[in-house]
Formats: sequence, structure tokens, C-alpha cells
Amino acid sequence: MAHAHHEHGSATTLKYAFMIIAGFMLVEAIGGWLANSLTLLADAGHMFLDATALGFAWYAAHISTRDDNQSLSYGYHRAQVLAAFVNGITLAALVLFILWEALGRLRAPEPMNAPTALIIAVLGMLVNIVAFKLLHSGEQNMNVRAAMLHVIGDMLGSAAAIAAALVVYFTGWLYADPLLALVIATVLGRGAYQVLKESGHILLEGTPDSVDVTEIRNTLTSNVPGVLEVHHVHAWSLTAEKPLLTLHANVEEEVDIHSTTTQMKDILKKRFGIDHSTIQVEHGPCPDH
Repeated sequence: MAHAHHEHGSATTLKYAFMIIAGFMLVEAIGGWLANSLTLLADAGHMFLDATALGFAWYAAHISTRDDNQSLSYGYHRAQVLAAFVNGITLAALVLFILWEALGRLRAPEPMNAPTALIIAVLGMLVNIVAFKLLHSGEQNMNVRAAMLHVIGDMLGSAAAIAAALVVYFTGWLYADPLLALVIATVLGRGAYQVLKESGHILLEGTPDSVDVTEIRNTLTSNVPGVLEVHHVHAWSLTAEKPLLTLHANVEEEVDIHSTTTQMKDILKKRFGIDHSTIQVEHGPCPDH
């Protein structure tokens, strides 16, 4: 019951933070277009990345207690990974657009409505501060802490938009807008690359970064009495937080299979953080060879 209450608190905090960031993202995108501020548009793209991350965190907290069903035996966890991959592609396209526009404006600077851009950028900073305080005061877990880092990144983007608007307003130097937009695009591009890399790796059922197959094999062989050899070790993940593993274990004839399997699962859970594992125990040669 306490765990369920904790997850509900996390989901509520993440939901409100998501609504705040996503809502202002639309305001900033419209304001950037009206003010002809490329920096604001780039920051809106950065807020889109972080709103997506907050949305996934909210979704993950929301479904953490949901049961699986016959049609989806692993539940709905992969939906957030698929959505992340699609969003990564969208963000990559957005980065290319920002780069194209920035290079064009460096060749031929365009006028910007600096007062409008400044007001929206300042409001964006205030919104990010509110979202950060909301996350900081709510239930603290890995999901929420990661979301806080994303909001901090949004604060830096808002700071760049404020700086661009101030420079243009006081000096009229129009190059500040595309130059700072390039900075935000670089940050956004790095984020898009990470999203595509991580989600693509999961969708391809690659081995999680936190799982060392060789170490698992050696640890089980040396720490569980009666285990002669471990082979056919396959590790993948439903999401970044949910690693899965299957393996074959060749054991001595006289060992208690239930006790041996329990010991192996206990090691996998406590030492390697793998809650879900499938172990095939064998006497003699592996039937799959």
C-alpha cells in the first residue's frame, strides 16, 4: 500500500509538471513565430523534448501498478519506448530546420520583435522555476529526479532566449538570435541523439548498458553451489528501467533444483537489479546445442 501511494504521488507530481511545461511550450512556439525569434522557437523545441520526457515519466509512474493481459503479456511498457523513438526522429528533423534557418539568418539577418520575445522568454523561465519547485517538493524517486534535470535544461534554454532578446533590444545586433539558436540546437540535437540511441537499442532488444553478461555468467558459476556452467545468456529490456534475462545453467545431478534456481534469481535481483529472469536448468549436454 505504501508503494502504491508513493507511485501515485510521483505520477501526480509528474502530471502537473508535464501539463505546465507542455502548455507553455505551445505559447513559446506561437510567441517565437509572432516575434520572429529563432531562439524562442529553438527553446520551444527544447521544451518539447523535455515535455516528452516528463510525459514518459508520468506514463511510467501511472502504469507501474497496472497488470498485464493476454494480448500483451509484458504489459504496455514498450509503448513509451516506441513513442520516444518517433519523437526522437521528430526532434532530429526540428534540429535540421533550426540549423537551416540559423545559417540563413547569419547570411541575411532578419528583424526580431525583441520586447515580445523578451516577455515570453522571461515567462518561460518563471514557468520552468515553478515546474522545478513542484518536482522538488513532490515524491522523490529516480523518475522525478531525472525529470528535474530536464527542467534545469529548459531553464538554460530560457536564459539563452532572454539573452538574445536583450542583446537585440539594447544593441540591435540581430546576429545574437541565430547564434544562440545554434547553441540551443546543439543541445537539442544531443538530446535527440540520446533518445534515438537509447530507444532504438531497446527496440532492437540490445543488451542493457547496466548488464554485463560475462560477469553474470562468472558470478553465478562461482557463487552458487552445484552450478557447473552458465550459457545461452540473453539480456534485453522492456524499458530502460526494466531489464530482462534468460539463461541456461548446467548443474550437478544431486543438487536441489528449486534451491539452486532461487539462489541464482536472488543474485540476479540483488547484485544486477534484474527482477524478471527465466532460468533453464540442465543435467548434461544442452539440448539446444
